[in-house]
Amino acid sequence: QAPIKAACEDMLCKTGFPEDVHSAVVSRSVHGGQPLLNVRFQSCDGNKKIHFGSSEPEDFRIDEDGVVYAERSFQLSAEPTEFVVSAQDKETREEWQMRVKLTPEPAFTGATEKDQKKTEEIIFPWQQYKHSSHLKRQKRDWVIPPINLPENSRGPFPQELVRIRSDRDKSLSLRYSVTGPGADQPPTGIFIINPISGQLSVTKPLDREQIASFHLRAHAVDVNGNQVENPIDIVINVIDMNDNRPEFLHQVWNGTVPEGSKPGTYVMTVTAIDADDPNAQNGMLRYRILSQAPSSPSPNMFTINNETGDIITVAAGLDREKVQQYTLIIQATDMEGNPTYGLSNTATAVITVTDVNDNPPEFTAMTFYGEVPENRVDVIVANLTVTDKDQPHTPAWNAMYRMTGGDPEGLFTILTDPNSNDGLVTVVKPIDFEKNRMFVLTVAAENQVPLAKGIQHPPQSTATVSITVIDVNESPYFVPNPKLVRQEEGLLAGSMLTTFTAQDPDRYMQQTSLRYSKLSDPANWLKIDPINGQITTTAVLDRESIYVQNNVYNATFLASDNGIPPMSGTGTLQIHLLDINDNAPQVNPKEATTCETLQPNAINITAVDPDIDPNAGPFAFELPDTPPSIKRNWTIVRISGDHAQLSLRIRFLEAGIYDVPIVITDSGNPHASSTSVLKVKVCQCDINGDCTDVDRIVGAGLGTGAIIAILLCIIILLILVLMFVVWMKRRDKERQAKQLLIDPEDDVRDNILKYDEEGGGEEDQDYDLSQLQQPDTVEPDAIKPVGIRRLDERPIHAEPQYPVRSAAPHPGDIGDFINEGLKAADNDPTAPPYDSLLVFDYEGSGSTAGSLSSLNSSSSGGEQDYDYLNDWGPRFKKLADMYGGGDD
Repeated sequence: QAPIKAACEDMLCKTGFPEDVHSAVVSRSVHGGQPLLNVRFQSCDGNKKIHFGSSEPEDFRIDEDGVVYAERSFQLSAEPTEFVVSAQDKETREEWQMRVKLTPEPAFTGATEKDQKKTEEIIFPWQQYKHSSHLKRQKRDWVIPPINLPENSRGPFPQELVRIRSDRDKSLSLRYSVTGPGADQPPTGIFIINPISGQLSVTKPLDREQIASFHLRAHAVDVNGNQVENPIDIVINVIDMNDNRPEFLHQVWNGTVPEGSKPGTYVMTVTAIDADDPNAQNGMLRYRILSQAPSSPSPNMFTINNETGDIITVAAGLDREKVQQYTLIIQATDMEGNPTYGLSNTATAVITVTDVNDNPPEFTAMTFYGEVPENRVDVIVANLTVTDKDQPHTPAWNAMYRMTGGDPEGLFTILTDPNSNDGLVTVVKPIDFEKNRMFVLTVAAENQVPLAKGIQHPPQSTATVSITVIDVNESPYFVPNPKLVRQEEGLLAGSMLTTFTAQDPDRYMQQTSLRYSKLSDPANWLKIDPINGQITTTAVLDRESIYVQNNVYNATFLASDNGIPPMSGTGTLQIHLLDINDNAPQVNPKEATTCETLQPNAINITAVDPDIDPNAGPFAFELPDTPPSIKRNWTIVRISGDHAQLSLRIRFLEAGIYDVPIVITDSGNPHASSTSVLKVKVCQCDINGDCTDVDRIVGAGLGTGAIIAILLCIIILLILVLMFVVWMKRRDKERQAKQLLIDPEDDVRDNILKYDEEGGGEEDQDYDLSQLQQPDTVEPDAIKPVGIRRLDERPIHAEPQYPVRSAAPHPGDIGDFINEGLKAADNDPTAPPYDSLLVFDYEGSGSTAGSLSSLNSSSSGGEQDYDYLNDWGPRFKKLADMYGGGDD
């Protein structure tokens, strides 16, 4: 029976879609990627590889398992949407088709509490075949229509949605479960299912703006966990509610519009967004203008497209000079602008009216005046002021000035001050008062950009400028300048050369004639007459002078007037000196070297002549007849016009230095010749022709320069030695002066010359008379202690001593003795000029003079009272006894 049953089933099986038209009910709002339904395709052998396709591929996509998905989000219309689903065998290319009709579900209007409590039941599908009395399941026979659930539901929670049941629960104990995002995947716990009853519930309010739909899969297993039903897909769509206000992308929008724009001119676009479903009324926005400030010249200068947010002008009369900016309050409302149910928000649109050149510049005066001194350039002579109502510092405001007449020579230009927009009339070329005393210029003012269409320049855009030229004292000028004069050299001093005069351009000024003076005359050859400008020579003109360059001598002269202020001008006189044969040629070089034997080592010489052609080369070279040894020993041959060769005539000439005179004659007319001496050094040579005894010859012939250098070195050396000796002597004297110390106890002069006391003679003083003894009777070491010296006394150390003098003579000859010592001191070069160094001999113990105490006063001193001398101290006691002691 089994084969027969299978054959019957094969006869009844037909490959293809089970129906020609498949209808399904879906939500009105379709989202991209949302599963819509499952198409059933029956394959009899079960091995066919089927590929599904859609006639609307941009809207619908069919996977290989037959599930139809939405390719994009869109809104279904009230009429059913139809498309064709095709199935093609990948091997045989056989194709089947079925038409699908999608009908939008009715709008959610709410249900009674009884209806809400009635839960929809989803049963796992069955397939019943006509040839059998039993039912046979078919894998994934159909797709459950989506479940629509409003967002922001108030509960109570958990809220029952549907009940999932398998009809096999009558014979088996089944367990139900759901998987997917929102169940066991993040966000978890939103949907739960009763494992026994299969009741699917939601546990919390949903937010469409976060998750618009949930895709769950329901499972049915037995108590052992074995799958008893194929999983079914459950789609839960979150129905949008109007819970979000529109939000503008910017709170303040900025736009511009040119003034004078016509109605309909685009200004700007404002945009708002709504988090609600944009395909539903909750997210459909409409715009409108609430207010306009200012309302001039019309309260409705602008309008807005209620769907796109484009702002355009609707009225004429935009004038920046009157209203520079408009502020609009824009409102965006959802629910397609429904003022009752829609939510709204506002933003500000700031529209700036931009400037166009609709106001030409106008001069503030019809005539402007100015003055300028002649010959001055880059001087501003007049300021042209204009007014312009356009926006400052824009191309429509910036003025440009041009002269339309009165300046054919281009003497003036007009610059624009960027800050004030004034026109600055400036002189660019020197003006001559003697030619033009006044200018009348015509000036026009324009903007950097053309005027707006339909606007013309008024007469105020043109003005005249009257400029007066002021006469000033100008500098005289020489004509011609420079002046060229051709003159042969050799012109004697005092000769008249030329007349060089200047002209004064000031024809309208009262002033005397010009005066001339010399400004530059490098060689001091010329002088100029201060009255008539006649130039004469003060020295002989020499073309070969170092001050002549390229045969031209330059001198500069000055012409001065007596104007206020005095002015002067310079002129250059160029004297082109013509050459005469006034210089004889000379030999070059002056020294040469050759070997003492006759061999090809001739000396090359050159004739040098400061003159130029035709008074220079070619030159004639010859040797003089005297002395005869010159021609006997030497020979000269000319090899070119300026060069010749000197060589030995004999086979051998002894080494040494020889003076060879050479007579050189130029080609001038008349000829000029000179005898130049060539100093030839003859030396012994090696096989290469090089001198081997150059040092000996050079030493024998030491030149004048070398001798002068040696003498200078010797003189410098002597000066250095002399300076060293003087320095040593000065250093010794300074060292001696530093070693002198003062000993007040040994200062004999100070002990003797005390002016504030009157003693009674030698007996009253405590003197050390041993120092007055003769020098030859006193020991030198006993004179003074070591290290104590007078400041002006000769130091005691090894140095030249005074000449030895004889012992003191008889006291009667003391004058001769003093004179002799004085002469010895004066003739001693080593003695310092101190008189105290002349120590005289002791005069002896006997004195021809009597004691002062024995003198009697011849005056009537007895009548005087000298007792007060007793109060003066012990030093005046003797006087007190002599004069104040009464009869004693």
